[in-house]
Amino acid sequence: MLSPGRKIAFLSVLTALGMILSYLEALLPVFFGVPGMKAGLGNILVVFLLYSYGWKEALTVNLLRIALTSLLFGSPYSFAYSLAGALLSFMVMVILKRTGLFSCYGVSMAGGVFHNTGQIITAVFLVENYRIVLYLPPLLISGCITGLFIGFIAVIMLKRMRNVSLEENAAEKNLPK
Repeated sequence: MLSPGRKIAFLSVLTALGMILSYLEALLPVFFGVPGMKAGLGNILVVFLLYSYGWKEALTVNLLRIALTSLLFGSPYSFAYSLAGALLSFMVMVILKRTGLFSCYGVSMAGGVFHNTGQIITAVFLVENYRIVLYLPPLLISGCITGLFIGFIAVIMLKRMRNVSLEENAAEKNLPK
C-alpha cells in the first residue's frame, strides 16, 4: 500500500499520462467513417485504477483528465461529450465489476459501449437532431473492439504493477524479492 503522499503523486502521474494519451489520440489522423470515433486510450488508466485501487481513485483521475484535457485542448462541447460518456460508462463499469460476473475485458467492453451511448445521448440534445442516433450501431461495434483492446492493455498493466508493488514492498521491508 502506498503512503498518502506517494498515492497522490502516483495518481497525478496517471492523470498526466491520461492527458498525454488523449492528446496523442487527438493528433492521430484516423477516420473510421463515423465522426468522433476514437480508441479512448485515456480509459486504459481508468480500467487499471478501477481494478488496482478502486472506484474513487478511478473516478478522480478520469474527471481530472477530462476537465484538464478539455480546458487545454478542447471546447465546452468536447467537455460535454467526454463527461457524459465517461460518467455513464463509469457507472456501468463499477456496477458490472461489483457483480463479479464479468472479467476485466467484459467490464472494459461495456465501458466502451456505454461511453459511446452517453455521447450519442448528449449529441441528440446538443445538436437537437434525433437522427444522430443512426451513428450508434457502428459506435457500439467500435466500443466493443476498443473496449476489448483497452481491457487487454489494462490487464497487462495490472500484472506488471503487481510485480512492481511486490518488489517495492520487499525493498521497503528489506525482504528478499
